[in-house]
Amino acid sequence: MTDPVTPVVAARPAGTYRTKDAMHTRRFLLAGATSLLVSTPAWAAGRRRHPAAAAPVAAEPAIPSSPANSLIGPIDTIARWACIVDYTTGAVLLEKAADERMPPSSLTKMMTAYVVFGMLRAGRLTLEQTLPVSEKAWRMQGSKMFVPLNGSVAVSDLIQGMVIQSGNDACIVLAEGIAGSEDQFVSMMNAQAAQLGMTNSHFLNATGWPMDGHYMSARDVATIAMHLIHDFPEYYHFFSERSFTYNRIAQENRNALVVRGVADGLKTGHTDAGGFGLCASAERGGNRVVMAINGLPSSNARANEGERLFEWSFVNFENATLIRNGAVVDNAPVWLGQAPTVPLVATRDVTLTLPHGWQNRVHVSVDYRSPVPAPVTAGQALGEMVIANTGLAEIRIPLVAGAAVPRLGLMGRASAVLGRKLGHG
Repeated sequence: MTDPVTPVVAARPAGTYRTKDAMHTRRFLLAGATSLLVSTPAWAAGRRRHPAAAAPVAAEPAIPSSPANSLIGPIDTIARWACIVDYTTGAVLLEKAADERMPPSSLTKMMTAYVVFGMLRAGRLTLEQTLPVSEKAWRMQGSKMFVPLNGSVAVSDLIQGMVIQSGNDACIVLAEGIAGSEDQFVSMMNAQAAQLGMTNSHFLNATGWPMDGHYMSARDVATIAMHLIHDFPEYYHFFSERSFTYNRIAQENRNALVVRGVADGLKTGHTDAGGFGLCASAERGGNRVVMAINGLPSSNARANEGERLFEWSFVNFENATLIRNGAVVDNAPVWLGQAPTVPLVATRDVTLTLPHGWQNRVHVSVDYRSPVPAPVTAGQALGEMVIANTGLAEIRIPLVAGAAVPRLGLMGRASAVLGRKLGHG
């Protein structure tokens, strides 16, 4: 990975325009060029662009599909709800009814896991600790890890039973062991969801068992997945395990993409009302993508569509670092300063997720008052870098002085004025 050149790129001739208080200069640094690109993922080099790469999966009967919105235009998917997000930048690569409330089924268990992991982090729970199995937990229907009635189970086993085997019984044991009752645990889930900004989620149980008023959106599913990966990396490995054996009963991970080696987590779900759902994350060449899809007609369709959309995401998008924090973007002229110019320095890294071929479209410019009156202090705000035409909202990054420029003394100011009068400046 290389650092950007300084200045980043040879600027076009400056354009000026007058405002009420000063002359301004806008210098176009990039328009249909590649000079600002810091890095391109190695895996992306030479990859052919196409709108919907077919994954090497088994044939599936034709299923009606409809378009989803994406950064490169409409893309058909058989998912009823979908949201695909780049983990590093948070850019939404694809969305379809992403804020619509939907039955989340066992995707709910990611929220349950988040609360459990929080208890572990806080020291209020340990992986070796055992929790008692109530009759309610033992009788719980649906997918199960088969906990023993009136027995006790280690927290580590319960977590694996919950995220690998999708055990509803494991969720009840955890909820009751942490909060005393499932209802009280659900209150913790809803409070945590509100803190994470999950505005289209409301939980009535810890399992995802169908209930009127229990819902999530595809965007919220992606949000909790992003937080699980970021906030609890020490526990993310539980989602990656391909099978788990408890009580001499071996069960394969319900997430077929984990079993296939396509994804490294997270969770699946299914109800009659919501169809088959999947939240998965995969990484290639240092780029990670998080996918939430739901409303698919079968477990096969869920796995195949998930694999196809992962391939589409990695083939069609790349993360480009346009500028590094502290890089000199341009040099602004200084009025009556001991130096003729002052470097304009970026105040943060700027990394964007953009379609391949973005270099032909993105425009970068700097906007600042010119000339800058001396004295100038290091770190003084002087202007903005403007990134536009990326398919995203216009981005503005403050630019500050990279060095101090003192004001000329009396003799220096007199010489500068005389030089201009004689036509030398």
